[in-house]
This record gives sequence, structure tokens and C-alpha cells, in this order.
Amino acid sequence: MDIIKVIKERRSIRKYKKDAVPDEIVADIIDAARVAPSWANTQVCQYIVIKNQKIKELLSETLIPATNPARAAVVEAPVIICLFAKRGVSGFYKGTPSTDKEGYWFMFDAGIAMEHIVLAAWSFGLGTVHVGNFDAKKAEGVLNIPEGFSMVGITPLGYFDEIPKQPSRKKLEEITHLDSFGQPFLKS
Repeated sequence: MDIIKVIKERRSIRKYKKDAVPDEIVADIIDAARVAPSWANTQVCQYIVIKNQKIKELLSETLIPATNPARAAVVEAPVIICLFAKRGVSGFYKGTPSTDKEGYWFMFDAGIAMEHIVLAAWSFGLGTVHVGNFDAKKAEGVLNIPEGFSMVGITPLGYFDEIPKQPSRKKLEEITHLDSFGQPFLKS
């Protein structure tokens, strides 16, 4: 599938079929994340694949607020992928933060890796949804994440029936500038 087509067609999916996702496809999807770029090739991201129903239920309880629509998706999807990242490496030089992001560059690396996951999944005909509104400490406890790492993202993964319509997007002219802010790159 053409990458631009995948990027433009991908949608957040919150209702999944019960059909199992083959482990080989899950591995291919995570392999796409594995090759994502990272600060100085530090490769700080790691992944937990969850199929156990009890763990999915415990993980769903970490989502905030209790009305979060992703809660049902986390419980019902056949697979959940959790992304966690090592702190204190990405964005650091000789143990000192080397950007004005104050040691949080791992979040940037994790965001790229998660986007690789959701795009690769879509190319296999699988749905996902970025889940970021959760109690990370509680989720880390559920998944036994070691000290020095932070839970960054969760995505349900599975087959789906319906593709939601695309939400409205700003026009390209509204978000692009030439040489400095406020100078139009494209004219309407």
C-alpha cells in the first residue's frame, strides 16, 4: 500500500472484531516501530504485546477519565500494544540533557515509534487508536515496567468493520508559512 495513502486514510478505531491477529503480523508491525528513528540511534522504546484478558481489563482501569471511550477498546481488541521508553538516554549527552526539552526527548522518539505502529497496522487492514490519557504509574505497575522506564502509549489492535469518516482538518494554507511565521507559503 502506498505510504501517502496509508497516512491519509488511517483513522482511529475504537470497535474491534474478536478475530485473532496472527503473531507474525504483530511482529511485523512492531518491527516497523523498531526501525523508527531515534535520538542518536538510542532506540529507547520497548513494547509489550498483551493478549491476556485480565491484564487488558486492569490496563483499561488506568485510563482517565472513567468515561474514556478507549476503555472498551482496550478490553475488547484482541491485541494491545504498550510502548514504554527508557528515560535519561534520548536527548542526553554524557548524562546531561542536551536540548531545552529537559530530558523528555524520549517522548518524541516514542511518538515516532507509535506512529510507525499505527501506520503499519493500517497497511495490514488493522485498526488502532493512540491512547495517551492514562495513569502511567498505575499502568507501569500492572505491566511490571522497571525503574528508569516510562509508559508512553497504548494502542488496541484488531480488525474492524467500520471506518469512521475523516474529521475536519485545517487547510494547508492555514498551517504553512514561508521563511517566518505569518508569511504565506501557499495562497488560497
